[in-house]
Amino acid sequence: MLFAALLALALAVGVFFLAYGVGNYFIDKIYMSSDSVSARKAQIYTDFNVFVRRNNLAGTDSAAIAGWTANRENVTIIVAGRNGQYSVRRGEQAPVNNQISDLIEIAGIYGKLYPMRFSDGEYQIAIGDNSQAHEKNVFLIGSLVLASVVFIAVMFFYIRRITDRIILLSEEAVVIGKGDLDAVITAEGGDEISVLAAEMDNMRRAVIERMGNEKRAWEANSELITAISHDIRTPMTSLIGYLGLLTEGSGDAESRERFASLAYSKALELKDLTDELFKYFLVFGRAELEMERERYDARLLLEQLIGEAAFELSDFGFEIQQIGFEGECTVVADPMYLKRVMDNLVTNAKKYADKSSPIVFLSELSGGRLSVCVSNVVAKNLARVESTKIGLRTCAKIMEAMGGSFTTEVDELHYMAEFSLPVDMAQSQ
Repeated sequence: MLFAALLALALAVGVFFLAYGVGNYFIDKIYMSSDSVSARKAQIYTDFNVFVRRNNLAGTDSAAIAGWTANRENVTIIVAGRNGQYSVRRGEQAPVNNQISDLIEIAGIYGKLYPMRFSDGEYQIAIGDNSQAHEKNVFLIGSLVLASVVFIAVMFFYIRRITDRIILLSEEAVVIGKGDLDAVITAEGGDEISVLAAEMDNMRRAVIERMGNEKRAWEANSELITAISHDIRTPMTSLIGYLGLLTEGSGDAESRERFASLAYSKALELKDLTDELFKYFLVFGRAELEMERERYDARLLLEQLIGEAAFELSDFGFEIQQIGFEGECTVVADPMYLKRVMDNLVTNAKKYADKSSPIVFLSELSGGRLSVCVSNVVAKNLARVESTKIGLRTCAKIMEAMGGSFTTEVDELHYMAEFSLPVDMAQSQ
């Protein structure tokens, strides 16, 4: 738009100077040529002579002469005679001395002196023609009008072109809006409209790509559900069989103990499979997490969460250290989802923590937030990195949905995970 405006302005200025220059050339070379000037002065002389004879004017009748020139803006009449000289310019008159030097000066300014007979004798008159000023003004106005027309025409052409492209873009957008994502959006040129069209076409391709990704994700979900259903059916069948044998009281005490142990292991397999299924849909599902958030006493809530986690880890052979926070506060949270976060940390500890070092649970109240940090020493010679980190991503998504945060730090020797929640400061002490 700026380039078009500058181009239109440059063309308008060029046309103005060209037209005005041509007009001045016409005035100087043609309108003000000696033949043209002589012809106009001859016509003025004739008109003035008719006026003098018709009104029987004397050469000293300056008021009447001034009245005649008053209606002719570009005409100057100077009357000179034996009894005095009168200069008459656009309705004004001024008597001057009758000297030869004055006549010479008048002739030098106005050119030829013309004889004319008045009622009181013969005089000489000088005729001044200033109509070239009027003609220059006409050419000036005409040049300005022409330059304005050129500027408006260039801008109209550019705006019409922009309008046509916008209409085309809107029509293509309507086609895509009706579902035809294969329709290509035209993006030609290098201005803002072409950039907009290119971005819209990129958006169209992004929608196609996203739909393709969603289709592939849906297919992957279907395959996952099929696979997990098969994996669940196998231990479920075994579990039902073992429980059936226990219910029927089949076998001796040793056999029943073995059946119970096998049923327990199959139940753990089912738990792991259902946990993985939950994690998958929690992270990659399209729906937002549906939580039942309520206000809880933070100390009681953490005592229950950390207590269950500490009991499970202790039963697995770990030493536990707990450091509680000072003060009182309440938090708004969903305890079931918080338990899933804690369960994930417990699972990671079981896999990767060194049993010769304690697992530390540290809770702290600071800056309007309640944070819980779980740290441990990493066991040597173990694969410590998850292939997808889906568990950590699950924890992060859960805490984000509750207005909190989840972070982890890991090095060669230590692992630390921390989650935090905002507290109700009005309830804090």
